[in-house]
Amino acid sequence: MNFFNTHISEKSIQLASDTLKSTYVSAGQLADIFEKKLEEELGLANPVTLNSGTSALYLALAVAGVKPGDEVIVPAQTFIATGLSVLMHYAKPVFADIQYRTGNIDPDSIRHKITAKTRAIIPVHWGGYPCDLDEINEIARENNLAVIEDAAHALGGTYRGKPIGAISRFTAFSFQAIKHLTTVDGGAICCLNKDDCYQAKRRRWFDIDRDNSKPSILGEREYDADHVGYKLHMNDLSAAIGLGNLAEFPANLKQRREIAGRYLNELNDVSGIELLDYKNDRLCAYWLFTMLVEKREDFIRALQSKGVPASVVHLRIDKNSIFGGITPDLPNQERFNEKQVSIPVHNGLTDEDVNLVVNAVKEGW
Repeated sequence: MNFFNTHISEKSIQLASDTLKSTYVSAGQLADIFEKKLEEELGLANPVTLNSGTSALYLALAVAGVKPGDEVIVPAQTFIATGLSVLMHYAKPVFADIQYRTGNIDPDSIRHKITAKTRAIIPVHWGGYPCDLDEINEIARENNLAVIEDAAHALGGTYRGKPIGAISRFTAFSFQAIKHLTTVDGGAICCLNKDDCYQAKRRRWFDIDRDNSKPSILGEREYDADHVGYKLHMNDLSAAIGLGNLAEFPANLKQRREIAGRYLNELNDVSGIELLDYKNDRLCAYWLFTMLVEKREDFIRALQSKGVPASVVHLRIDKNSIFGGITPDLPNQERFNEKQVSIPVHNGLTDEDVNLVVNAVKEGW
């Protein structure tokens, strides 16, 4: 049994093969089609495909106007890419506390972290469970801040009836190999504002408007770059894989939720475990199934002895020297960091696998 699973559909393999044979493999028609399908089938707002989820965070910060010396509020409960994307702009990540029973950033802590230098908030949907977005966006409006959701775990999640990717000014997704929907490596930035979308599309490819910059008689595109641009676009080979996998995404997400439902029902009364909170006004995408466990190392060893992998996946990132070391005033983060651990939840698990996980946990440690 594997902790994660990489799902590549037969349709993806065929589309990738066809794309390679065509020799049209850079950014082109398939990347455009993939964007349209993400919007039409998943309800994402103006998705702009990119080469990674980290690029999505970086580009959103750029379009939002984050500059050297600015501050961006982030949780420490995330992957290091969230904080590094801020440092790439020579801005400062400011770590807010999380909610102990969700792993998500706490709106009350955000309020206490805002200064005159704050320019943006990056809420991270831990494990795919949506943050308190109404409260976070209200704080942002009150203080003229950009909200950039780090939704690397949350494709397919919903918040109060709206899909993640259609709520805040920016939402960053990852299509990396072990995510719900993979393009092998890739990502997307969703933009509520059409002008943000236009800027993101320009700046992902050297600040050149590909749709409206035609080659002159001399053979070069006619353009005038007025912002710093990058090379962050998604190529057609990646888009082909994404398109093929997109057709199976709803069924795969449904299976994750069914597995998580079993865990919630069958592990609720196990001694030494606290299950996380899940409110009825949102749907989790269940990239992870995280629990709070006493004697965590003993728990992991006991599961491993029965053939079941378990992992913290990510510990708090402010422990890294690049961020200046542990932030001292995050009590919920400290408690969560000591107890959180996740068990497998993905579409590669069989019913027998899920039974094995449930029984291994129930047998104790």
